[in-house]
Amino acid sequence: MLYVDDHIQCLDVAKALQAVGEQRRRYALRYRRELDRRLCLAAYVLLQRALHDEYGIDHVPPFIYGPHGKPMLEGYPHIHFNLSHCRHAAVCAVSDRPIGVDVESIESYDEALVASTMSADEQRLIAQSADAPATFIKLWTMKESLLKLTGRGITQNVALVLDDASRYVFNTQAHRQFICTTCSHRL
Repeated sequence: MLYVDDHIQCLDVAKALQAVGEQRRRYALRYRRELDRRLCLAAYVLLQRALHDEYGIDHVPPFIYGPHGKPMLEGYPHIHFNLSHCRHAAVCAVSDRPIGVDVESIESYDEALVASTMSADEQRLIAQSADAPATFIKLWTMKESLLKLTGRGITQNVALVLDDASRYVFNTQAHRQFICTTCSHRL
């Protein structure tokens, strides 16, 4: 299930800081900019809501981390989640199976970034697109969500990440200012 908050400016930061656990409060307060704190908290508030709605859990258990830093819920190995945020939205994906999610704002991009992060086929797809920035962001969110699913992060040649994309299921949602993609293993 995907939860999206695209009204970040409405989040009461002080109230959210009181409502989250100590672990997340410390994490959110590490951010210097208020927008970053707000986004971090918004994603966590979505996780709180998702756990309540989907599993009847009223308090988010502490996070534990896998070998590559992917967070998991202590005591709930059967619940998988992933968080992401960008300037325009925060998202949370929860599932009974491993899941990855990424959200990115649709903005202009640098050609050098495309050259270093996209395969030749992906570069052609972007160049031929009627909306090149949105196509680039769609591909980028697919890559990020897959890397977050596997817990690897950006540790390999990013241009090749989608070479085995047929092994995964991607669900992309385009909004006016951002694109969000979830990724899970194909059954």
